[in-house]
Amino acid sequence: MNLAMSSDCRERFLADLHVGVLGVTDPRGTSAPLLVPVWYGYEPGGVVTVLTDRTSTKADLIKRARRFSLCAQSEVPPYRYVSVEGPVVAVEDGLDRAEWEAIAHRYLDRDTAVAYLDANRHQLEEYLTFRMRPQRWRTADFTAFARQFS
Repeated sequence: MNLAMSSDCRERFLADLHVGVLGVTDPRGTSAPLLVPVWYGYEPGGVVTVLTDRTSTKADLIKRARRFSLCAQSEVPPYRYVSVEGPVVAVEDGLDRAEWEAIAHRYLDRDTAVAYLDANRHQLEEYLTFRMRPQRWRTADFTAFARQFS
C-alpha cells in the first residue's frame, strides 16, 4: 500500500495548523541533531518560515548548516505526516510585524495572541526570520491503511 501523499495534499497538509518539529545538524561534538518544536508559516508553493531568537542554539545551528528539516504531523488517527528538508534561502534580521502577528494568531486564540504580542514586542528586534525552500519531501497518510481495521 502506497502511503505517500500527492504533491497537492502534502502542501495543503503542511500549510494547515500544526506545531512543527525542526531538525538541524549539530556539529558541536557527538550530539544527535537538534530537534525542537516550533511555530512555522507555510503557503503552498512557498517557503517554510521560522522565527527564533538570534541568540538561540537553534539560530546558531541553522546559520552554520544553511539548511534544516521540519516535520508536521497529525496527532490523532488516522495519522499523517509531512517532513520537508531544504536550504535556507533567506536569513532576515528582525521580524516583519505583519508576519509575526499572523503566526501568533495562527497558533493562539485572539485574546491570547493579543496578550502574547503585547508581552513580546522585543522579538521584533531580537529575533531572526529563517526561510527554507522545501527540496525533499517525505510523507505518509495512514487513512486508507486504518480503514482496513475499522
